[in-house]
Amino acid sequence: MTLSDGVRTISHWSDGKGFAGTSGNTAPVTNPATGAVSGAVALASVEDARAVIAAATAAFPAWRDSSIAKRTTVIFKFRELLNERKEELAAIITAEHGKVLSDALGEVSRGQEVVEFACGIAHLLKGGMTENASTNVDVASIRQPVGPVGIISPFNFPAMVPMWFFPVAIAAGNTVILKPSEKDPSAAIWMAELWAEAGLPAGVFNVLQGDKTAVDELLTNPAIKAISFVGSTPIAQYVYATGTAHGKRVQALGGAKNHAIVLPDADLDLAADAMVNAGFGSAGERCMAISALVAVGDIADELVGKIAERTRGLKTGDGTKDSDMGPLVTKAHRDKVASYVDAGEAAGATIVVDGRDVRADGGSDGFWLGPTLIDNVTTDMSVYTDEIFGPVLSVVRVDSYEEALDLINSGPFGNGTAIFTNDGGAARRFQNEVEVGMVGINVPIPVPTAYYSFGGWKNSLFGDTHAHGAEGVHFFTRGKVVTSRWLDPSHGGINLGFPQNN
Repeated sequence: MTLSDGVRTISHWSDGKGFAGTSGNTAPVTNPATGAVSGAVALASVEDARAVIAAATAAFPAWRDSSIAKRTTVIFKFRELLNERKEELAAIITAEHGKVLSDALGEVSRGQEVVEFACGIAHLLKGGMTENASTNVDVASIRQPVGPVGIISPFNFPAMVPMWFFPVAIAAGNTVILKPSEKDPSAAIWMAELWAEAGLPAGVFNVLQGDKTAVDELLTNPAIKAISFVGSTPIAQYVYATGTAHGKRVQALGGAKNHAIVLPDADLDLAADAMVNAGFGSAGERCMAISALVAVGDIADELVGKIAERTRGLKTGDGTKDSDMGPLVTKAHRDKVASYVDAGEAAGATIVVDGRDVRADGGSDGFWLGPTLIDNVTTDMSVYTDEIFGPVLSVVRVDSYEEALDLINSGPFGNGTAIFTNDGGAARRFQNEVEVGMVGINVPIPVPTAYYSFGGWKNSLFGDTHAHGAEGVHFFTRGKVVTSRWLDPSHGGINLGFPQNN
């Protein structure tokens, strides 16, 4: 579907087909490497949102009552189709988000891990049973789907983050409404079409495009029973407070300021490679990016030199070409990230590698900001205190492990962290003492595999349940206990006394 000027419109997906909506409002979608408008995404009205919710609600009873075997057959088919056509999805991600194709393919592969995990959902949906818990009384526990659920996903991973949630939700018997970011909405529609091709019944997977109007309807509409959200901490707090106030189960994954500690005994070449990978991959637009390097002792000069040498060798450009790093997602975001570099420089930090004037291999109007390395950062600078979400790596120098640990534990976030050391005792102490939900030991981006669960502590998570893994299964299901007694022919008589377990 296109507008009169030839720009395509990215619509909703409801009840197994595209749905234009009635609001008439749209937002531009841009190619970050050129700055050109590539599409217009529909922005849902309240009526549009309710229509999509109604489709998910209508489809729920039949999908809930379908066999686990039927559900997993569809998920297996989705997995196979995704494997065959993942390059298509990666190209869509690159065109709207800007990350390089290899990174986009990696995103799809990590999301596919959760799809594969959901193929084995039958084992995780098993309940338990006790025969003769009381005389001739059996007790069984079962897990049932919660109902229609909403997924509100961020711009930085338009495929992987939704796939943290919807494979598990669908496998467990729920219907899903995905509200993608309006910055890169096309991946959601592509996945909806793939679900339809895999044989998923209409209404089980839906896409609601939009802004706050769509979000608020998901958070307040009584038909939606659970909400999964990933985004910045202020919005996560809002989603959690609003959703729970309306009786919903909510998991809201918020922001981060991830630190990596490098101890004096670490392999500095390994650490330097890791800092470049974790700081500048996907242009730093990762909630698991390392944005604060804490150098302990007298290694800082050597380590910063190694990182600077590697950083200067990175090539920034169009993600479809031979580049290491692509543009940022929008011009406004690029300018905001650059303003933090300005502020750090004004506050007295040392700009070792300056990405503000990068010569990128791409369009002159692309949203370019090259990898930026800042040394001598102090903890009162905004470049340290704020989540920047861009290719900016700040170096903080400390004298001891204890001082480094205190920096992390005294901060408001607790998403991910890492330590680089060859001392097993130090690593073991760190994993025990650090107040962070995901820890890497000589691993810079400690994103768990799909059969473990993803989530942080403190202001990086609102709600008690992490994403995917066993916790994800529990989030999208409710426990029920059934106590039963089947009377034999000899039963008879009336007893008004309180029943006893004997």
